[in-house]
Amino acid sequence: MSPTRSTQPTKPTTRQPGRVAFVGAGPGDAGLMTVRSLELLARADVVVIDQVARESVVERYCRADVEVVDAGHGDHGQPLTHAMRAKLVVKAAKGAHGGLVVRLMDGDPATFNGLAEEALACRKAGVGFDIVPGVSAVSAVPAYAGIPLTSSSSPAVHVISANDRSVDWTASVAESVTVVLLGAPEDLSGALAKLLAAGRAESAPVALTERGTTIRQSTRVTTLGEVAKVMKTVEFPALAVVGSTVALREQLSWFETKPLFGWNVLVPRTKEQSGSTISRLESYGATAEVVPTISVEPPRTPQQMERAVKGLVTGRYEWIGFTSVNAVKAVREKFEEFGLDARAFAGLKVAAVGGVTAEALHEWGIVPDLVPSGEKSANGLLADWPPFDEVLDPINRVFLPRADIATDTLVAGLQASGWEVDDVTAYRTVRAAPPAAPIREAIKGGQFDAAVFTSSSTVRNLVGIAGKPHPSTVIACIGPATAKAAEEHGLRVDVLAPEASSDALVDALADYGLGLAVAAAEAGETVVRPSAKKSSSRRRAR
Repeated sequence: MSPTRSTQPTKPTTRQPGRVAFVGAGPGDAGLMTVRSLELLARADVVVIDQVARESVVERYCRADVEVVDAGHGDHGQPLTHAMRAKLVVKAAKGAHGGLVVRLMDGDPATFNGLAEEALACRKAGVGFDIVPGVSAVSAVPAYAGIPLTSSSSPAVHVISANDRSVDWTASVAESVTVVLLGAPEDLSGALAKLLAAGRAESAPVALTERGTTIRQSTRVTTLGEVAKVMKTVEFPALAVVGSTVALREQLSWFETKPLFGWNVLVPRTKEQSGSTISRLESYGATAEVVPTISVEPPRTPQQMERAVKGLVTGRYEWIGFTSVNAVKAVREKFEEFGLDARAFAGLKVAAVGGVTAEALHEWGIVPDLVPSGEKSANGLLADWPPFDEVLDPINRVFLPRADIATDTLVAGLQASGWEVDDVTAYRTVRAAPPAAPIREAIKGGQFDAAVFTSSSTVRNLVGIAGKPHPSTVIACIGPATAKAAEEHGLRVDVLAPEASSDALVDALADYGLGLAVAAAEAGETVVRPSAKKSSSRRRAR
């Protein structure tokens, strides 16, 4: 009798280990990560982080369910050796069962990171691997400090690990050699002392850069003879450059001289709405802390929205006007619910209040017919919106999907131009939950250098859920109505955007920061960030 065969297909099981990708995380600025590294992080099942914590990178670029393995320290807080890290990587790969393990390494994997030991361990264990080079701190940190590594008088560069006990320091004493030292502050101190003892001149310029390529970067310039005094206050991670090119920093410093360098800016919006604002702040050297002030919810009675969308498809409207990204999102979700797509907009004229809203429409495959040429607001839309013409316009009706708290300015203006308007509540805005206690304390305690407000509601809601910003915080507002709301809540407005756009708002804040720097330079003073002053008596510009 032949054995009975199961009619159910058997799922293949794999005992194959995962594949490891040794990926360079760069020296600190996430913008220096390679395209390939970001692709691998997005696919990773497991991420093994380096001794320099990269939790923010994992949170920003990896899936929410990614497993994170700390290869920096052991269970008792002791630093792990290269051999111990190699065992962790192999263990992670064997547990991944065909998945992808990203070994995220500081800077470039092949430079002072233990790549050889870990890759050889993978080879021995039968684990496949890839190597993705990264931007090394060796070149990036000096570049961000405004220090070229070579010049016509310094054609050679010696890169040395500060904890290497076998270095022949006499090979690096010539003035034509630029020396780059990497390591913990205590190792840097010892290495610089050995370079001095080997015969490098006491007058040789030395630059010490902490937290390089981040907005907390700090560079101090001294000499080899005096550097021991400075080393007492240097913090990890740090890098030292010794050589004549250090003197060029005075003219070539570009990063630490940005208008908002080191500023911590409060952005009271949702992360979905503030992407361009964050990027622009970062371009000026600032970092942003997003604090949501509103939560978007569906309308309590969706029937009105459903009728309007059906009317849009059946030709009830000549125009549809979008006054926010949330309105685009609400209509798109309703379309998907009904099984519709962007083709339903054929023959319909589309208006967008500004560039961000227009971009949301572009992502949906829709090119708006009208975007205000001037002010990006309801008034700007009205200024460019053509009046109803019985000859040119076959239909006289406009669909406005908006928030429940939207003002009547646009509706009244369109009606005055001959249009009939269906002003439909597409979504409700409710006050967000209060931020965590440390954020509230930072807002009220003056730990933010500036706060950028993009609407009157963000002012009201922020004060309601977190309290008023400290008097030392620079207050920047997108327009007169927002500024009025800020003043009504006891805030003194420092910066008013020349036009109602988030880009113009950040640019105006940068101009303000530049003005502080110029004033300090003229007075022979060092620029002090607003949060460091914590004084309500500082000069404020309106």
